[in-house]
Amino acid sequence: MVLAQRKEITEMQENTSSLESRVARLESDVSHIRSDVSLIQVDLRDLRKTMDMKFENSDAKLDALAAKVDAKFDAFRAEVDAKFDAFGAKVDAKFDTFGAKVDAKLDALDKKFDAKFDGLDKKFDQKFDSLAAKIGELKVWALLVIGGGVLSVVARALHWF
Repeated sequence: MVLAQRKEITEMQENTSSLESRVARLESDVSHIRSDVSLIQVDLRDLRKTMDMKFENSDAKLDALAAKVDAKFDAFRAEVDAKFDAFGAKVDAKFDTFGAKVDAKLDALDKKFDAKFDGLDKKFDQKFDSLAAKIGELKVWALLVIGGGVLSVVARALHWF
């Protein structure tokens, strides 16, 4: 057993010498990887700075463009509002003149109707007055006839004739 253990130890020593060279190579590779990573980090920082600058420039350009578009849109809106106001004023003026014409025609028609109705009213009053006069005359005649009839009935009843 001891012999077996010695054999294992000698094999391990041979293996460790070959392992040491491999570990040294791995350590060298890791140091190169670290230096590459640090270079990549520096490049990324530089890239981030330049990208931030480019985004800031783009934001400024977009803000300026938005301000121009807003100004043009406001000017366009003001122009459209002015045109609508002018159109509204024209329509209002046309309606006012049309309303005045209609009012004038209605007033003239009203005067015609008033004149015709006044004429009819005068005719009606004249006919009513003449009818009232005739009825008054008829009352007199009715009283004379009725009174005469009653008087003749009374006279016959009393044997006056």
